[in-house]
Amino acid sequence: MPDIEGQEKTEQATPKKLEESRQKGQVAKSIEINSFVVFSAGLILLLLFKNFIGNNLTAFSRYIFDSLDALTINKDVVQLYALKGVLFLFTCISPVLIGIVVFALISNIGQVGFKLSFKALKPETSKLNILNGFKRVFFSSRTFAEVLKTLLKFGIVALFTYLVVKKYVVEAPGLIDFSIPQILDYILDGSTSLIIKLSLLFAVIALADFVFQKYKFKKDMMMTKQEVKEEHRQAEGDPMVKGKIKSKMLTAARMRMMHEVPKADVVITNPTHFAVALKYDALKNSSPKVVAKGVDEVAQKIKDIAKKHNVPIHEDKELARSLYRLCDVGDEIPESLFHAVAKVLAYIYSMKGKIKRQRKIV
Repeated sequence: MPDIEGQEKTEQATPKKLEESRQKGQVAKSIEINSFVVFSAGLILLLLFKNFIGNNLTAFSRYIFDSLDALTINKDVVQLYALKGVLFLFTCISPVLIGIVVFALISNIGQVGFKLSFKALKPETSKLNILNGFKRVFFSSRTFAEVLKTLLKFGIVALFTYLVVKKYVVEAPGLIDFSIPQILDYILDGSTSLIIKLSLLFAVIALADFVFQKYKFKKDMMMTKQEVKEEHRQAEGDPMVKGKIKSKMLTAARMRMMHEVPKADVVITNPTHFAVALKYDALKNSSPKVVAKGVDEVAQKIKDIAKKHNVPIHEDKELARSLYRLCDVGDEIPESLFHAVAKVLAYIYSMKGKIKRQRKIV
């Protein structure tokens, strides 16, 4: 179906859209499944608790009829018996009602999982519009489809019930020769058969509706290619914003790197394009470590800082390029460059020692 922009919804819903729909309470759920579970659970619980309900009903009936002779009708007595009647009713049906509620919850959780959606409970001003609500209830395609589905379901159940009951109606005149217990057994058997067959019919209807709801939800959640692209763009972030963040991160990293240049033992250059600052601490590192590196403008900045802080600058084209290519800031130099770097450091250390001796002499 084309959307308002004329694009067709040809793409499957993304996990992000499904999660957003779930947060709003929009999930693929079949009401027929819930109805079937409640109906079946109610019947099963009635069969399980029939003796309990029957015994309570017998005891309550005896209590009432045994006290009829001495019963005085007044306001207090009526209130007392009304209270006893409510307590009796609650005692009898509470196991069945609680069981039905539990099974109804299990049915919902089984279909959509456990998820509390507070957004679905959030009031929306658009829903308070009476005219829109009237259109949504009486003139929407969804309402029309639900009405048709309900009528179809009612027709199927009615036809099925007629076909099942028809047999017992035809056989009813023959019951005249039966005893009362036999008639009761016949009615009980017929009722049980009808209930079981109706349960099976409801199961088929519920399964068909569940498959339909899954298909319909999947179709409703379809997205256009543009919607998918827009979602991916939002997930990845605005390119301009990402570029600014990356630029700031690089600037911060460069500033930290430049702060390490004055602590370096030597800066190796090629001499114009590359500059790599090395520091060797025998107590902390097994080999010299790259504390800063750069090319072109950054390389010139490193050399300027080195000159300002009297850090030796050594020109070696091949070594500078190799260090820049093989090492990142914070890395120790590779074994293949040990010999070349050691010669440079030995020279630098010897020069520093010579300068110190000359200062002492002076």
